[in-house]
Amino acid sequence: MEPDQKDTSVKDFIELVKKSRRGKLKIYIGMSAGVGKTYRMLQEAHALLKNGIDIQIGYIETHNRAETHALLAGIPVISRRKTFYKGRELEEMDLQAIINRHPEVAIVDELAHSNIEGSKNSKRWQDVMDILEAGISVITAINIQHLESLNEEIEDITGIPITERVPDKILEVADEIVNIDLTADELIARLKEGKIYDKAKVETALQNFFRNEKILQLREIALKEVAHHLERKIDIEVPKQIKLRPERFLACISSNSETAKIVIRKTARLASYYRSPWIVLYVQSSSESLERIKLDKQRHLINNFKLATELGAELIKIKSDEITKTIMKVAEEKEVTTICIGKPHLNLWQVILRTAIFNELLNKIAATETDLVILS
Repeated sequence: MEPDQKDTSVKDFIELVKKSRRGKLKIYIGMSAGVGKTYRMLQEAHALLKNGIDIQIGYIETHNRAETHALLAGIPVISRRKTFYKGRELEEMDLQAIINRHPEVAIVDELAHSNIEGSKNSKRWQDVMDILEAGISVITAINIQHLESLNEEIEDITGIPITERVPDKILEVADEIVNIDLTADELIARLKEGKIYDKAKVETALQNFFRNEKILQLREIALKEVAHHLERKIDIEVPKQIKLRPERFLACISSNSETAKIVIRKTARLASYYRSPWIVLYVQSSSESLERIKLDKQRHLINNFKLATELGAELIKIKSDEITKTIMKVAEEKEVTTICIGKPHLNLWQVILRTAIFNELLNKIAATETDLVILS
């Protein structure tokens, strides 16, 4: 065996060993607050306790819902970590205490939560990954609007910006995903009964987030998302005799922040659907050099690079004034099957269409059976 092959074999075996030691992850997902995710987690905790499983609460948020709060009785709770932040005493999940206590299963609510500055990890989903790596299984919960790649689509529906987000890869590593589904009428009835928010807030909620048409759209997205991940799990675990051409996506971005975010998120969705590797390519032309673009654009660009890596992309940055040639070269080298670009401004689009380079790119794409997708 060649040295390189031996190294690869060893690395593969190490990954198998690590995977066998890693805890299992179960995620309860819902279309919105109030569908009963936390309630179901606590019900499951009681069932596991009765069956002799050492399950403890790492973090839970009952939102003062009486029915949910009542289920806390009898389940061991790991104390939260108290910390001072901006002159106030706050409580956070104690990651190290969970790892030290090492229950078989930990309940960790509010997966999309952002940790207080100075914590080991900036996000709770990262804490969950650490807990899993320590060999502890985790049951957690999240609302569909907190998934990174769905962020803009759901913001368009609800009109509410979502600042706390979780990369889609967290669903990909989950061993089980359970959708807590309610009809729009059932959810609104729970709201009116005061089971979601204090009754003083009910009317405002009904006029904003909890409108029938919004709930129906969110419900459809949640159902599709869980169905997609179930199909993905079946595809992985049930071997197929016919091997299809492996998909590989290339997302091409510029310093245009909004277009770049759309291209990154939508390409991430495509890659997730096909279980494919994907690449984000930024070609820095001389007009976009650090000396020429404003600081806010530089900051947005860095944030988009971070978004791409969080969503699982390989990031490539190249300095060149021959943008289309560079795209073509990277596509060939990386054996890309689909190139994704944002919809340019009309005048720029007309210019590109008239160039020989772009026509050459199209010819190359046709010759290699590579697809071009224009995202908007």
